Amino acid sequence: MTSRTEGGIQRPVCSSCGFVQYLNPAPGAGAILLRGDRICLVQRKFPPKVGEWTLPTGFMEWDETIEQNAVREVREETGLEVKLVRLFSVETGILPPDLPVLVVFFLAEETGGSLQAGDDAATVDFYPLDKLPAPIAFGAHRRVLTRVRAEWVNEN
Repeated sequence: MTSRTEGGIQRPVCSSCGFVQYLNPAPGAGAILLRGDRICLVQRKFPPKVGEWTLPTGFMEWDETIEQNAVREVREETGLEVKLVRLFSVETGILPPDLPVLVVFFLAEETGGSLQAGDDAATVDFYPLDKLPAPIAFGAHRRVLTRVRAEWVNEN
């Protein structure tokens, strides 16, 4: 493996075939679900960050829109059906050990379903914004939760 500069960015290149490895972020979506002053969080069941907490979030499938991605992930991880209200935040980060990600977070409202941990969640519940379980797994989720708390305080 060698590297070359392309567009001002150092990129890995296979020394045998010349294939350039672009480290493009993987897109995903998440949802912010509130019940009064409580927010829905999922405890991770699988690596990375087993046992840590996140907003309902996951990677986009090839055949869905980012909005469909958010709705599907909520259903899969929480058992809840939702409608998206508005775009809340777009965040970047690294999924350990080294996958760049871009996550689109939507504010969402419950429309049905029954709260239950999905197959990739250890636990799911609503937690007071001022007493969240710890640790929160990813920097993007911590940033979004900080903003949600600030906006909730300003509105109430």
